[in-house]
Amino acid sequence: MLLTFIYSHCPDVCPLIVSQLRNSLLKLGTQSSRVQIVAVSVDPDRDTPKAVNAFLAARDTTGRMEFLIGSKAQLAPVWKAYGIEVESTPEQREVGHTGLVYGITASGKRRGLYPANLQPSWIVHDVPILAAS
Repeated sequence: MLLTFIYSHCPDVCPLIVSQLRNSLLKLGTQSSRVQIVAVSVDPDRDTPKAVNAFLAARDTTGRMEFLIGSKAQLAPVWKAYGIEVESTPEQREVGHTGLVYGITASGKRRGLYPANLQPSWIVHDVPILAAS
């Protein structure tokens, strides 16, 4: 599994992460079925089903990626468990957050950590390792 924390109104880093994850799936070809991509919202106020669906559709990741939303009370423990810092601006235009992707093994262990500007070749290399662990 590849796990990341994003929001649908993000102007820069989140679309980059999703684009690189999509490119990773394309490079994986038939092996892409071995990978589950999960995104957790860092903007519980604005990440509605409609906003998330539009975000996924615009990035050709509908059906290729799960985007989990919920209330701040529901999401904050998940952020904390992964060391994700979330800070929104007073005018709610941008949400500052940790921009990482976690590589999680089939048995649930965190084995990889990728920056926002990850290279698809890294994912292609690591998927067999994550799937076998």
